[in-house]
Amino acid sequence: MSQMAVAGRADARATAAYVAPFAAYVALLGLERLLPFSPALLYPLRLGIVLAVTLVFSRDVVDLRPARPISSVLAGIAVFLIWIGPDVLWPDYRRHWLFANSLVGTAASSLPEALRSDPVFLSFRVAGSVLFVPILEELFWRGWLLRWLVSPNFTKVPLGKTTPLAFWIVALLFASEHGPYWDVGLLAGIAYNWWIMRTRSLADCILAHAVTNACLAAYVLRAGKWKYWL
Repeated sequence: MSQMAVAGRADARATAAYVAPFAAYVALLGLERLLPFSPALLYPLRLGIVLAVTLVFSRDVVDLRPARPISSVLAGIAVFLIWIGPDVLWPDYRRHWLFANSLVGTAASSLPEALRSDPVFLSFRVAGSVLFVPILEELFWRGWLLRWLVSPNFTKVPLGKTTPLAFWIVALLFASEHGPYWDVGLLAGIAYNWWIMRTRSLADCILAHAVTNACLAAYVLRAGKWKYWL
């Protein structure tokens, strides 16, 4: 086998390590919308498949040892406050056409009423948002894309090293992922991009993201703000 072929296979494996969990999650999310089954069945199944994909492809690149744990927790809390801030200050804010249209959707939960009091499902839902989503999203957005936009040979680009163009592309795409919450999604994307530039640590971004999602999950369950779980 030629050196070029070997290098190509190594690059493919490296890309899969950062991209495969997120790709599996998004693909399964799209597939679920076509299936006539309850989220009570589909959501745990999705988590199980994504966990398997992560263990197969990404176990060597997932780092859960933050260099700045206290600062990362505070960063995650700050992003949470940014996320709910507009709706707390202006209750009708999310009804503006910028956040309720055919392109971004509307801020309304798709979760059936019956599952909002189901402790088993809610346990899976919280685990997914706090333990799984931060890992797969940070692997993809800041572990891979933020570096790949600097150079396709992204493994040679240190974590946290980027360009203004790459920074804003990732922030904007991260915003688009969050539908009617695209505005606070953009601010969150900026914050997480800045945090990896500051810490040079994917683990710190995962922790900050996990804290944001944990705070949001607690807020949803405590205050009944189900609209945050689309």
